[in-house]
Amino acid sequence: MIQQDIIAAISTGLTAGGIGIVRVSGAGAAKLCAPLVQLRGLSLEEAVPNHLYYGKITEDGEVLDEALVVFLKAPHSYTAEDTVELQCHGGPLVLQRVLETVLSAGARLAEPGEFTKRAFLNGRLDLSEAEAVMDLISANTELARETAVKQLQGAHSEKIRAMRADILEKTAFIEAALDDPEHYSLDGYAEKIRPQLEALRDRICTLLSSSDNGRVLAEGIRTAIVGRPNVGKSSLLNYLLGFERAIVTRIPGTTRDTIEESCRVGQLVLRLSDTAGIRESEDTVERIGIDRAREAVREADLVLLLRDGSADPEEEDEALVSLCEGKPALLLLNKADLGLKTAPELLTARTGLPCFGISARTGQGIDAVLEKIQEMFRLEEIRQQPLLVTNLRHKNLLAQAASSLDNALLTLENGAPEDFLTIDLMDAYRSLGLILGEEAGEDLIDEIFSKFCMGK
Repeated sequence: MIQQDIIAAISTGLTAGGIGIVRVSGAGAAKLCAPLVQLRGLSLEEAVPNHLYYGKITEDGEVLDEALVVFLKAPHSYTAEDTVELQCHGGPLVLQRVLETVLSAGARLAEPGEFTKRAFLNGRLDLSEAEAVMDLISANTELARETAVKQLQGAHSEKIRAMRADILEKTAFIEAALDDPEHYSLDGYAEKIRPQLEALRDRICTLLSSSDNGRVLAEGIRTAIVGRPNVGKSSLLNYLLGFERAIVTRIPGTTRDTIEESCRVGQLVLRLSDTAGIRESEDTVERIGIDRAREAVREADLVLLLRDGSADPEEEDEALVSLCEGKPALLLLNKADLGLKTAPELLTARTGLPCFGISARTGQGIDAVLEKIQEMFRLEEIRQQPLLVTNLRHKNLLAQAASSLDNALLTLENGAPEDFLTIDLMDAYRSLGLILGEEAGEDLIDEIFSKFCMGK
């Protein structure tokens, strides 16, 4: 799978900025770039690795840009290959022209994530650490950044490797005893290994238990804003976002489809869904929107149930409370600036839902709602967890490993032969290995890195 050709791409955003970087990686990168880079008094091939040089990027004698140039010699680079970075002025046209010149000299345009893929294939990163690179790039809260950095530095990998080593040691002993019973005895081994396997399974389950918090951290809290038509759902969405994303009118049924946006609440991110007003309707298009609203509630981590607090409640309001059953939910009485018909405390006692009077028009009471959301999702408790599983692939593989260890414990309980036990142990070993990429096939690796951004 290791590629021998030279790849190149723009590794910074294609927007105007002070600096933009064209990265070139592969054996012979310095030789390929040398004719394009004019340094003072030496060739790029003669440059001292890891030193920054001032130079000019040229094409057929024309100066394309003045740049800072660094040559990183393998294995001391991001990809563990010879790498040249051309740190140009950050104009999109300048960067594109420099990249085209490098490609004309013989480099190939890198695929999305190919630099990180090469880092993985060359042994600089394992697959878990490589995936943390994209988590770090896409982090939109400080806690998400901290978690991604821990994973990039190998905190997850160390635990997974330790568990794999433990499994391999037990498997090797059993196989040695089966092959050489004169020197290795399995007498009483079942009683000895059972608590060890239980402890190992518990370690995996501890990691698994962090996955819900990890998903919320990585993806944000899926938040459905629901209620009858004209209670202020779109107004609340617009207030939280700080701009008018949804159309607001007095006409019931204006919102026909689910509108999705994200906003930050302290160290959390709310993935907001402004849904169609839920009511009985004969309008085909509106009914589709209402069905999608109900689906949004089913998939939500949090439901913000809105009522018009300035009007008397209706039967449909009571029905919507039951729709939120089993979900973390807040009951928001909108239009509190016009006066509330019912005290929030009474509705909390009646519905069991925390209730707040708010105004989506003025912002009254919304800070208290946001504080309650942070309290509900236990940010400080999440922060105190030493490791968080934020990757769905990792969660599924950990679950498979835990299941294999459960099977191994069942094998012990049933008194089955020890070679049956090694089958379950090796299944767990392989599942954990897939997290690190040590058991991964080419198709899986290609799929993972295809989700990376260009230039990384």
